[in-house]
Amino acid sequence: MAGDPDDLTPRLKAYEGCPAAVSAIGRDPVNLPMIRHWCEALGDTNPAYTGPDAIAPPTMLQAWTMGGLAGHAGRSSSYDELLALLDESGCTSVVATDCEQEYLRPLRPGEEITFDTVVESVSGRKTTKLGTGHFVTTRTDVRVGEDLVGTHRFRILKYAPAQRRKPAPGTRPRPVVNRDNAGFWKGVEQHRLLIQRCTACATLRFPWLPGCARCGGPDWDTVEASGEGTVYSYVVMHHPPFPAFDPPYAVVLVELSEGVRMISNVVGTPYDKVRIGMPVRLAFERYDGDLTLPVFRAAEEAAVEAAVEAAV
Repeated sequence: MAGDPDDLTPRLKAYEGCPAAVSAIGRDPVNLPMIRHWCEALGDTNPAYTGPDAIAPPTMLQAWTMGGLAGHAGRSSSYDELLALLDESGCTSVVATDCEQEYLRPLRPGEEITFDTVVESVSGRKTTKLGTGHFVTTRTDVRVGEDLVGTHRFRILKYAPAQRRKPAPGTRPRPVVNRDNAGFWKGVEQHRLLIQRCTACATLRFPWLPGCARCGGPDWDTVEASGEGTVYSYVVMHHPPFPAFDPPYAVVLVELSEGVRMISNVVGTPYDKVRIGMPVRLAFERYDGDLTLPVFRAAEEAAVEAAVEAAV
């Protein structure tokens, strides 16, 4: 980074405690249409979010504070000055790293929120795989009238990008396997597409999650997908290019016969022949010698291949 990092940190920390927004007002009252859109997007069918006694999903807390392109009248210059100082030091890139929320009571349709945001902390100089920079944490207190209803902490990393080695030509990125999805990838290795099922309410869910979005139950088992599905939606990727892919290509959202949806590719079909509603059949393809991925083939093509294999 440009300049002396030891001199920069005290200048950055001087912004701790400075306001980023003061008595800002939510652009819209808490409202049922936005709650409905949120629940539909996440597939959350909890009855608490509908009807005359509806409450807003707690995780929508930040949504009510967003100002859109117009911003908020209560915005302070301190946060912008802090980011400008980081830009001048060479930390021109930014990535959101995490957020923490605390809910004190549910929000209800018709309520209007106000909020205050403060620069809670600025870290010392940190080196990460992305590059070297500083973590900046803001805290937003959300109120209805005088009542504090929730707190939202948001953390970013402002950094100077590290020199990154280009991936080997043709090498696909590897999936991130963790304790929540390891069972799914073990099934893929065995050419089985496993779907989580809540043992409390029998709701199927995909992708794999640590708890049920419908009832909140933490316990689950799995069912194996039949492999039948249809293209629910798709996009054609032209940019950005990546060595392992040859654009343009179609990225599809497949609705499985079990009712859940997953993102994948339709192989063996030109991108401009993919259509919404097209029947597809699960297949497993091997890439780069050791990576197995679940993909889909047009149902007609899969049937022909199956017939050929049976004849042989």
